[in-house]
Amino acid sequence: MSGKKLIVLLLLGTLVVGIAALWTPLAPGHSIAPQQSGSAVHFTAGGNAAEIPATFIENLVFLPVHVNDGKPSLFEIDTTAQVSSIDPARAAEVSLHPEPLATGQIVRDPLLGLPGVDVPLASIALFAPKDFGAIVGRQYEGTLGSDFLNRVVVEIDYGRETVRLFDPGSYHSDGKGNVLPLTIVAGMPVIRAKFTEPKGQSLEADFVVNTALNESIVFSNRYADAHHLFSSRMSTASASDPQLNEGASIALARMKSFQIGRFTIEDPLAAFPQSDVASAQNPQIAGSIGGGMLRRYTVVFDFPHQQIIFTPASRFRLYDQEDKSGLTLVAKGADLKRFEVAQVQPGSPAAEAGIQKGDVIAGIDNEPGADMTLASVRDLFRQIPHKYKLLIERNDKTFEVTLQMRHRI
Repeated sequence: MSGKKLIVLLLLGTLVVGIAALWTPLAPGHSIAPQQSGSAVHFTAGGNAAEIPATFIENLVFLPVHVNDGKPSLFEIDTTAQVSSIDPARAAEVSLHPEPLATGQIVRDPLLGLPGVDVPLASIALFAPKDFGAIVGRQYEGTLGSDFLNRVVVEIDYGRETVRLFDPGSYHSDGKGNVLPLTIVAGMPVIRAKFTEPKGQSLEADFVVNTALNESIVFSNRYADAHHLFSSRMSTASASDPQLNEGASIALARMKSFQIGRFTIEDPLAAFPQSDVASAQNPQIAGSIGGGMLRRYTVVFDFPHQQIIFTPASRFRLYDQEDKSGLTLVAKGADLKRFEVAQVQPGSPAAEAGIQKGDVIAGIDNEPGADMTLASVRDLFRQIPHKYKLLIERNDKTFEVTLQMRHRI
């Protein structure tokens, strides 16, 4: 892929129609202003904190939530969503009674019950994000947005895969992490960070912190262009991420370093989406930091006190692994167990193996696809120097191909 094509980050509003605009429930936030409930957060076991077992799908974080007296659903934590939302079909399953607005539907005064804590909200929107299941490999059920994050302090321990919620009135940092001030831009949390690009140029800029983004770093086109980040001298690999630009081509490159507070990560991956879906209106915002970067830390999102706390965790020195196959996969079928090839990068191992767009991976090394998840298959394709035998379905025919992983950047 040519390194000369420049890029854009999908962010909401000022920067941002958001990565979230592809499948995160921001749409209600454009017209339904987040409001605070008058009722207090209640820690049901006493005290002022609750530890909650979370579900992590790649670098995305989900919590068990029941709305009012309904059965539990998995809600994604999304720092870029202005309002919390629930899938309309899920709302019907748990017998919620929405009321119509000119711009959609909401349920007023819902009580969000999580293990050990009840969080009342003024409302929750009904919203069905596009292609969430295909992209994530799990059906969408709901989102915890800024209205939720403004009511509690949220600590995400990516290493232990747990989340702790604290009463903002009594929360104090333990002093081990780096406390960074955050500002809110169009409802999005923004922090200052430093990075050094491959040619050695060091820059400091604002970045949106986006827990609903799987990538480590995504740069905006406006910022990359203004600072001459992207050039033919930068080593890149063509790729496609269905979370970015609806799966259009992107370029991947490695920054020399990326620094949050006093902590520096070496050789992180950065994505440069190629299509101008939305213009970055704020030239001071360089892009977005996603879960690929956040997973190295225990991160405290303290919206009530306008700060984020980063504490390096056991995976702090992890090396960012790019996809080694050249495949972009999405999940299809009622059970999301049909792994369909959405894109094949030219010159990649997948292209050399003869895999085509629209093929279905029905098995890997004699393990059927029904026993795998989209996340586990993607993880396999980041391993090197592995060689896999893939069972491919194409036009009602089934055959095997051999796929040899190799570094692409």
